[in-house]
Amino acid sequence: MEDEFDRREDEERCDQDRRKEAEIACDEVVRQDPHGDHSSERGKRLEIYRGIRDLRRSFTRPVLTLGNFDGVHLGHQAILDLVIERARALGGESILYTFDPHPRRVLQPESDLRLLDTFEQKVETLAGLGLDAVIAEPFDRDFASVSPERFIGYYIHERIRPVEVYVGYDFHFGRDREGSMRLLTERGPHLGFSVTVVSEVQVEGRDVNSTRIRELLAEGEVEEAALLLGRPFCARGEIVEGDQRGQTIGFPTANLSPETEILPAPGVYFGHLRCLGEDSEWTGRSLPVVTNVGYRPTFRDGRDLVAEAHVLDFEGDLYGQRVDLSFEGRLRGEERFSSSDALRRQIAKDVQVARKHLGL
Repeated sequence: MEDEFDRREDEERCDQDRRKEAEIACDEVVRQDPHGDHSSERGKRLEIYRGIRDLRRSFTRPVLTLGNFDGVHLGHQAILDLVIERARALGGESILYTFDPHPRRVLQPESDLRLLDTFEQKVETLAGLGLDAVIAEPFDRDFASVSPERFIGYYIHERIRPVEVYVGYDFHFGRDREGSMRLLTERGPHLGFSVTVVSEVQVEGRDVNSTRIRELLAEGEVEEAALLLGRPFCARGEIVEGDQRGQTIGFPTANLSPETEILPAPGVYFGHLRCLGEDSEWTGRSLPVVTNVGYRPTFRDGRDLVAEAHVLDFEGDLYGQRVDLSFEGRLRGEERFSSSDALRRQIAKDVQVARKHLGL
């Protein structure tokens, strides 16, 4: 009994921490729309609920979509655009019902799934698109055992009461993923909502899905990944003190301690760094960078994958700053050099090429 009590207490603490993270993200995120004209929505805040039990009000003519939306790529955005457009047309609210942690983390922990964005990044992207609310359902074994019929009847119909539902072509739900599009489209009209299944999106003949984007990043193909994401891939984290090796060869670096679970393949990239905090003179500025991702094989004394960004034409202290680090193009793969001088010469060439790509 004590073990069970401790377990429940730990789960409650974890849930409170997650909810606090969501509330902080909600407080800090104000819509800034990079994807289209949503000027009438500027200044509104995205509402975030930690699951169905956290709902504190009824929605007005809710238009709903469901799924994990890892990375919020162009396929997800196609669904969200429909949901947001329909909600506006109906004078209703656009809602995403998602799951946290990702179901595969619970059901297939051995899969070592690495997500494309943090919850905070996802919230910011959704807010930028103009979504009204996110319900992030805590996903555990108990929730995984809910039957498809109960999921539709209780979680969707009774608690959210949508008038329209839009889902991706590959969405499954309920115990053992038994819930199908056929069941949802059959039951929906009887419960007062229509169901629209959105086909897979392609960009220049390429299928858009989170798995493919992860594969592209693992191959260092950041430009192709950006095509599918609709924006450059961005790692988030804190700048920490490194070993000062970049400083000794004339190219000081900002060393990222990543919160994001994925970094691109080892190599040298160009992009930008943006400070997120409010207490820095650099906040909001987009600083051009050349970033090395790798195990630093030249020095052979560490095996942790690291991202080290050399900020071009910059003199300042970024230690302790939370930043977004974008990867906009790849200059080369990681190489081993015979000496520090050889490394210095190559970095100078990398910087020169990066300047051209960045228009500097």
